[in-house]
Amino acid sequence: MPGGFEPFRIGGNFMAVNGPLHIRRAGADTRLGLRVEPRHVNPMDNLHGGMMASFCDMLLVVVAYAQNTAVHGHFLPTVSLQMDYLAPSPLGCWIEGSGQLLRSTRSLAFVQALVTADGQPCVRASGVLKIGPKMPDAVLPF
Repeated sequence: MPGGFEPFRIGGNFMAVNGPLHIRRAGADTRLGLRVEPRHVNPMDNLHGGMMASFCDMLLVVVAYAQNTAVHGHFLPTVSLQMDYLAPSPLGCWIEGSGQLLRSTRSLAFVQALVTADGQPCVRASGVLKIGPKMPDAVLPF
């Protein structure tokens, strides 16, 4: 894993089983990462599209938390997720995502992100998150 990343638990038990995810915090430029393991791939030894969708879903939440303190600590369920698969993410590669919070209202956050595989763009994602209730401190990822 690239320097500065540390293990990160987000997404409850689902991502705990399907990860592990890693995070590098640098203020608004917080990034999420994942090493593609054999359990993550499709029959062509590329990251399964469903696993990439799960990664992007978590990435959008991380971006919203990092770039808007008003939503930090709130449950942010996904209202919509759009993805453009640009290139495969082969077994063993490091995927890394970063993004921008485009706008937030009292009830919604609009986020976009780019994911790279070993530095090459592989997915462009955008989504809308519902700003839900505050979560208990015990389940907050950061």
